[in-house]
Amino acid sequence: MSATINVTVWNEFQHEKTDPRVAAIYPQGLHETIAGFLRPHPDLAVRTATLDEPEHGLTAAVLDRTDVLIWWGHIAHAAVSDEVVARVRRRVLEGMGLIALHSAHFSKIFKALMGTACSLKWREANDKERLWNVMASHPITAGLGEYFEIPAEEMYGEPFGIPTPDELLFISWFTGGEVFRSGCTWYRGYGRVFYFRPGHETYPTYRQPQVQQVITNAVRWARATVRIADQCPKSPPLEK
Repeated sequence: MSATINVTVWNEFQHEKTDPRVAAIYPQGLHETIAGFLRPHPDLAVRTATLDEPEHGLTAAVLDRTDVLIWWGHIAHAAVSDEVVARVRRRVLEGMGLIALHSAHFSKIFKALMGTACSLKWREANDKERLWNVMASHPITAGLGEYFEIPAEEMYGEPFGIPTPDELLFISWFTGGEVFRSGCTWYRGYGRVFYFRPGHETYPTYRQPQVQQVITNAVRWARATVRIADQCPKSPPLEK
């Protein structure tokens, strides 16, 4: 296994082109902000891809070279090609890691891997979010303490229509009173999936050190360790 983790940061890159509020916070796009805090780490090789590129920037060749795919989407879920979704899903089942951020809970690829509606309650009203670290022994939560806070964020609330997580890492509380399973992992085929709630486009959430640490830790946890294609072979008996 190579010491270098190849990361692709995917962003639909639509809000930044049409909403001045978002462009002011993320002038190069959310993908470049996320890639920017990952690139200084010497064990990470980071590239970006966006919706409007050919094949959304996720060609077979790109995915072949990707150990972990980070996905941010919101207003353009329906515009993502079903063919590309199937390609990404296949790579996850073969061993590639997937980190789904914020509104990627409603992305085609996350729904395809979860097999559920993935619906939730929401409110954009500058709520304070307190994220409780409920599994301090996990590599993704390392170094984050008992909890951390985001001063203003969009609220997501339960019920969250996901399958029971294999591991629950964070539970969020909002000043409106809601709670939410905001950091969850699943194992799908030979791949690892992490969903992390924070990251609405009109807030500078991805500039907060604790959020950056969670995503960086998650990249190292989710890295591909194998590449095993799905198959259904006829198998002879080992014994006569």
